[in-house]
Amino acid sequence: MNAPFALERSEPTEIAVADLRDPAQASRIAAFVDEQDGSPFHLPEWLAAIERGTGQKAHGILAERAGRIVGWLPLTLVHSPLFGRALVSSGFAVDGGALARERNVAQRLADAACELALRNSCNEVELRGGETPAGWQAISGKHSGFVTELAPDDDAQLLAIPRKQRAEVRKSLKNPLTVTVGTGENHRAAHYACYAASVHNLGTPVFPRSLFDAVLRYFDERADILTVWEGEEPLASVLTLYHQGTAYPFWGGGVWRARETRANERMYYALMCHARGAKACTHFDFGRSKTGSGPCHYKKNWGFDPQPLTYSRWIADGTQARDIDPTSDAYARKIALWKALPLPVANRIGPHIARGLG
Repeated sequence: MNAPFALERSEPTEIAVADLRDPAQASRIAAFVDEQDGSPFHLPEWLAAIERGTGQKAHGILAERAGRIVGWLPLTLVHSPLFGRALVSSGFAVDGGALARERNVAQRLADAACELALRNSCNEVELRGGETPAGWQAISGKHSGFVTELAPDDDAQLLAIPRKQRAEVRKSLKNPLTVTVGTGENHRAAHYACYAASVHNLGTPVFPRSLFDAVLRYFDERADILTVWEGEEPLASVLTLYHQGTAYPFWGGGVWRARETRANERMYYALMCHARGAKACTHFDFGRSKTGSGPCHYKKNWGFDPQPLTYSRWIADGTQARDIDPTSDAYARKIALWKALPLPVANRIGPHIARGLG
């Protein structure tokens, strides 16, 4: 039984930059991601959507042996006059890193990423997942991830929520709110309005709407928008990815009135039910949050246990890592100023800045 594997190991492993514009190669990579239980952020579709929606170039490094993929590292070249240049795996995502059948292959992919970075005038490579390669800096304790199983039906899903948060959801169900799911223009416009208002209130520039449009285009039926309405007014909305039986609510937010009406509670409960029923999902990934932050506590209130995340970073000798952490002291005054901007002005300027945050 072991002979074929031994023969395969005798073949040399070839490391090369992937041709993501080749549909056949992209399809093979997507199949490998599924085999390795990778995230949607490992998929070529994610890289293509990011490139189309933000202009940040898609890259990827492939390891092959005897014509078979044995390793894959998705990368986005993030460039900004304000924040510098870096190769990120994966850009604009919360997961990434190398997928490999063997540890030594993962290390070779990481080494190749360093070479690719230098060739593209980047002083930094960031991996948002996977094991930390030898010689790289491990970054842990800053973020936590939140994933749980979905309950078998809507009633059980409600009962699975801890008592205090369940009471908030029940209050939301009594309010005159409606829920829609779709990807049409009305859904996209409602989502962008809610998301833009939400990030502005946090003092963060909003991403360009072209990014959300591109993700919906490339993921097709594997993505949608769920919105909570009060009459004709959208109060809260979330864009969700569906991959390998897991729902990934990724870009969500609400207007100020969402708090009073508990529209966010209605949104996430409805999404859990929708993910299980319409999308046949078994798990719900609530995404990452800064450890100890308000969003972190909010997710714990829903019954999610935080799981520490470890990222990895390589920095070229004699250089410093870029600072894109909105909680750092360097950004405190800028965040306060951004919150003070009128929303229409922030929405006009924000996308040009946010493209470089990656």
